[in-house]
Amino acid sequence: MQVLLHTDNHVEGRQGMADHLETVVKDALHRFGDHVTRVEAHLSDAVSHSKSSPDDIHCTLEARLSNLPPVIVKDHAPTAHQAISGAVDKLKRAVTTAVEKHDTRRPGQGAQPEL
Repeated sequence: MQVLLHTDNHVEGRQGMADHLETVVKDALHRFGDHVTRVEAHLSDAVSHSKSSPDDIHCTLEARLSNLPPVIVKDHAPTAHQAISGAVDKLKRAVTTAVEKHDTRRPGQGAQPEL
């Protein structure tokens, strides 16, 4: 699984943040194996010139799944690590739902037989 980080100019610690992101994403999604081919993260500081709002850091995660549409989630938090953590939790639930919905091994799931 490939993990990519994109940030705006106001997010600090790009390499450390990229390492943290990769560790957190791979730990959360390891059970999906080859279902998840790539995860792209976009971190931005919503109000870079003043810290008036407590949830200024926005994290958007997009997971590319094999033979399924991409899954996109968003989270907002006071720090980049918290925004990543919140978004990864949401991504894990969303990927679980997407993969299980299309799992043909489970009865009543996936493609329906033609009548």
